[in-house]
Amino acid sequence: MPGMPRIFSGVQPTGELHIGNWLGAVRNLVHLQDTYESLICIVDLHAITGAFYEPAQHAGRTRDLAIGLLASGIDPDRATLFVQSHVPAHSELMWLLNAVTPVGELERMTQYKDKSAHLESIPAGLLNYPILMAADILLYRADLVPVGEDQVQHLELAREVTRRWNAAYGAGSAVLPEPQPLLTEAKRIIGLDGEAKMSKSKGNTIGILDSPEAIWQKLRPAKTDPARVTRKDPGRPEVCNIFDLHKYFSPPETVEQVAVNCRGALWGCLDCKRVLADNMAATLAPIRERAAVLAEAPGRVDEILAEGAERAGAIARETMATVHDRMGFLRAPAPPVQRRNVEPTAGP
Repeated sequence: MPGMPRIFSGVQPTGELHIGNWLGAVRNLVHLQDTYESLICIVDLHAITGAFYEPAQHAGRTRDLAIGLLASGIDPDRATLFVQSHVPAHSELMWLLNAVTPVGELERMTQYKDKSAHLESIPAGLLNYPILMAADILLYRADLVPVGEDQVQHLELAREVTRRWNAAYGAGSAVLPEPQPLLTEAKRIIGLDGEAKMSKSKGNTIGILDSPEAIWQKLRPAKTDPARVTRKDPGRPEVCNIFDLHKYFSPPETVEQVAVNCRGALWGCLDCKRVLADNMAATLAPIRERAAVLAEAPGRVDEILAEGAERAGAIARETMATVHDRMGFLRAPAPPVQRRNVEPTAGP
């Protein structure tokens, strides 16, 4: 919206959204679209360096993510939702930013170190991933970027790249604005294994579109307080992952009841999980219903993404025109006017 600060946020299409995504990021984006000009990008170019990239499923996962975001409350009338590869300027600006990005800075990225440590041959895309992220943000001259603590390092690199580009090509002015972090209460949702952060790669998730029966089947074997061996043993809600999930899906009075019944050994862990499963299914029911309607109208989803790409592309073209001029590129000539041969008409 005109006059609002602009934010940019990217989401990878690694498959159906799970409750960790929803609690940690998506709900926040739904709230932010009321007070910020929001550009929400499905970053399918980033995804090709990930473990879940399979060409045959890539397009379907991209559309599924769009459905999940729309069903969760992203409103195309209030936010610009689009696919990264539908705006080619992302890739072009990334290449231009390579000119000012030191390799040493990229090699110091924590995520690069973690992911490359297990690889025999490291793809260049993994190293250059943060440059594409910087291009995503700078292309739209975003004022703010919603980030959690685990993403601050990448944003700091984007800020450094901005400073270097402005120093080299800005002639003393900040042509590209330096993006600022919009620190969010990024909830770190522990997975059903009770150990690692909820992640599809860990297989410890619950999808936001899972049926009530699927939710129950996933919750039943989920780990709880490791010290509670039998139902007669008193539990410790403060260390139980299932109790933490109750805080997000159950009403306050139920959360209190769960704590009392757990400590007093009045409920077993299955009782606690059954209540959570019912409340989780009820909370997610409206999202499942909206997603079912959208899944029946893939053409409408694609239309929303096309409209988003058109709006995003208009901003991107303005940015790239400025970048090209500052970096000294020859302007592309206008296409020649096509002349048609007109046969002379016969006289009277």
